[in-house]
Amino acid sequence: MSLLSRIASRYACRAVQRSKMPRDPNQRAKMIVDLATGQRSPEPQKVKDPAAIARGHLGGLKGGHARAAKLTPAERSASASKAARARWERERSA
Repeated sequence: MSLLSRIASRYACRAVQRSKMPRDPNQRAKMIVDLATGQRSPEPQKVKDPAAIARGHLGGLKGGHARAAKLTPAERSASASKAARARWERERSA
């Protein structure tokens, strides 16, 4: 795998926020003119609720510790071994 393809593959998975423009060139041109003249406003951007983000973050922080407390030492060891194998496989394939 070449260096350029490895770099490109890392950035290809990121979602890019773009406005929805029509594919038809005539419709796209009309939309651009409407946006420029103020006859049409751009789509509003999605805004996340900060309180919901905080609640989700708090639950994520508690989840791993709660799960680890419920596992037996053998189950914890098996989980750690599986995670280590996955990390090594990812390094080997890169």
